[in-house]
Amino acid sequence: MSAIPYDSIPLVKGLPLVGNLPKFLRDPLANAQSLEVHGNVVRSRTFFETLTLLGPEANQFVLHDREGNFSSRGGWTYWIDAVFPGAIMAMDDPAHKHHRRIMQGAFKRAAMERYVADMGPVIERVVAGWPSGGMKVFPQIKALTLNIAARVFMGMALGPEADRMNQAFIDTVDASLALIRKPVPPFGMWRGVRSRHFLAALMRAKLAEKRATEGPDLFSQLCHARGEDGERFSDDEVVNHMIFLMMAAHDTTTSTLTTMFYCLARHPDWQERLRQDARALPEAQLRYEDLAGHQRTEWVMKESLRLYPPLTSIPRKAARDCEFGGFQIPRGTPVGISPIHTHHMPSLWTRPHAFDPERFSPERAEHRRHAYAYLPFGGGAHLCIGQHFADMEVKSVMHQVLRQFRFSVPEGYRMPYQLVPIAKPRDGLPITLQRL
Repeated sequence: MSAIPYDSIPLVKGLPLVGNLPKFLRDPLANAQSLEVHGNVVRSRTFFETLTLLGPEANQFVLHDREGNFSSRGGWTYWIDAVFPGAIMAMDDPAHKHHRRIMQGAFKRAAMERYVADMGPVIERVVAGWPSGGMKVFPQIKALTLNIAARVFMGMALGPEADRMNQAFIDTVDASLALIRKPVPPFGMWRGVRSRHFLAALMRAKLAEKRATEGPDLFSQLCHARGEDGERFSDDEVVNHMIFLMMAAHDTTTSTLTTMFYCLARHPDWQERLRQDARALPEAQLRYEDLAGHQRTEWVMKESLRLYPPLTSIPRKAARDCEFGGFQIPRGTPVGISPIHTHHMPSLWTRPHAFDPERFSPERAEHRRHAYAYLPFGGGAHLCIGQHFADMEVKSVMHQVLRQFRFSVPEGYRMPYQLVPIAKPRDGLPITLQRL
């Protein structure tokens, strides 16, 4: 039986001119679920017509992709190329494999042990300086994770440039969804490109120093890393990777930690369990060998990422004609999958809208019902290279917070959440801290 032509795939037009963009920006989960009414293969319009494939089988088809049906570069270029050129997640093979192979040395165990030791004093000092009483979590966590990224990735302590650097990353990320795609002042893409130039200049000013002496920080590691044949990154490649990794390391970790704060504030029983685990460890600062002792923290982190994934959708472009679900997908078609939709499928998750960290316990392991049921870090060859670093950083921060504070949100509070371009609370997440 021949595949159904692409033009026969259901099309959800949405509003004139903007299509489904307002619904996608407002609530990506509700948008994906409204598309699902028409099946698991649906056309819709946001900035342009996109083919959305829904469900774990679709995720596997797109991300596993041994046949080379899809281009990651083709999927991401429109969104990030002006502000994050050369980002590893927007590369196709052989370039992706080449760059990833060189970068992996910076994420091996010996390097990770140094990173956790370096971030410990920063976290303890910053968290100890938080006041008792009311505080907005998101800006405090963002400042902390940027400080961690600067210390661990760049080997430096941030000074007066911290605020400008923080704003530069906000501008570059926001530019990915700018309606006006040319860098015309004073619009978002212009701010993003201007901030990209600032970040690149900051990195280039340190290149000679990092090339001269091999140090423990990621910047130095990338400058000296070699592939199997002795190849090294060019200066432009080092700068591109540093800017993207700095963004990914602190923005996505900020998102994860903020949602964990919210979930634990609303579920004090789980907060107390994690506090007991933190206090059971002998050292105030978490060591690499202590990470396994935070198993329940890992469950809470995974549940927070399931409910609020930093990336709600993952774009690709069809690199050749292919088929899925009995439908034709022509070469050049923009294709998207929806992690947030899969994370809320009742066929995969018990009470999918409920906060239930034990679903990740070895006894239940709901995330293993399908290899592509749970994908907060992507999947396949493009699985996030820094996911173990993120896990380590989240545990290190929560270890300090739980040992020093009890925290809560007002009775009946529900966090207003913005899920794109990266998940974050619209109100900064106000909480009350009680020093222990």
